[in-house]
Amino acid sequence: MSISVNVENLVVRYESKVAVNGLSFNIKAGEIYGLLGPNGAGKTSTIKAMTGLVERSGGSITILGETEPSSKLMNKVGVVLETPSLLDVLTPNEFLNFVASVREMDDVQRVKGLVSALDLEQFLNVPIASLSMGNKQKVAVVAALMHKPLFLILDEPFNGLDVKSVRIFKDLLAKHAEEGGSVLFSTHIMEVAEKICNRIGIINDGKMVAEGTVSELREKVQAASLEDVFLKAINAEDEIKSIVNSL
Repeated sequence: MSISVNVENLVVRYESKVAVNGLSFNIKAGEIYGLLGPNGAGKTSTIKAMTGLVERSGGSITILGETEPSSKLMNKVGVVLETPSLLDVLTPNEFLNFVASVREMDDVQRVKGLVSALDLEQFLNVPIASLSMGNKQKVAVVAALMHKPLFLILDEPFNGLDVKSVRIFKDLLAKHAEEGGSVLFSTHIMEVAEKICNRIGIINDGKMVAEGTVSELREKVQAASLEDVFLKAINAEDEIKSIVNSL
């Protein structure tokens, strides 16, 4: 199976703070790769480095054969960030038309199909600023999927979505992977990662501390669930017991 994404010895610094410290991983074609870690572990900084939102202090990132996040490359990538970057003064219809023009795509039926699937039709012509969190997330999802990207970067992509929309999105991700697409999936919800990710990377303090399939990770540390694996990997089990016993 070919490698779609390769991150090698990535370092991200903010002045004296090292947010990502020599991180390496790869994502294969047809794979949903879960990037997990506690708050402040370096997940968001890694994603920002991959999308060109922050500069690397060291290391390399190769996405679909490209080493820099050019407009040509980003037209093959779809991104849903934890806090969607939308133009609130526009309506969803205006925003999606803008994104389509930037991506030079004219598949109107694809956009209409996604809008209909996520029950967004009635909100197309109202300002994005007035939408609920869930409906804003739906707009971000449509924008990320509309051009059939080869690689998806998803940071807490189910935030605010209703159960039906989550199920549709999960099925679309599975279809995307079956067709050879790749996904970087970051979440704090272990049950979601356990169900949809083919392989997991757990980072802490900017470093990779565990990596493998869910079954491999469970077997390695003799854990019953991904949550148990995660807590052991970041050395949090004893701290949790101490906190609970003190209350």
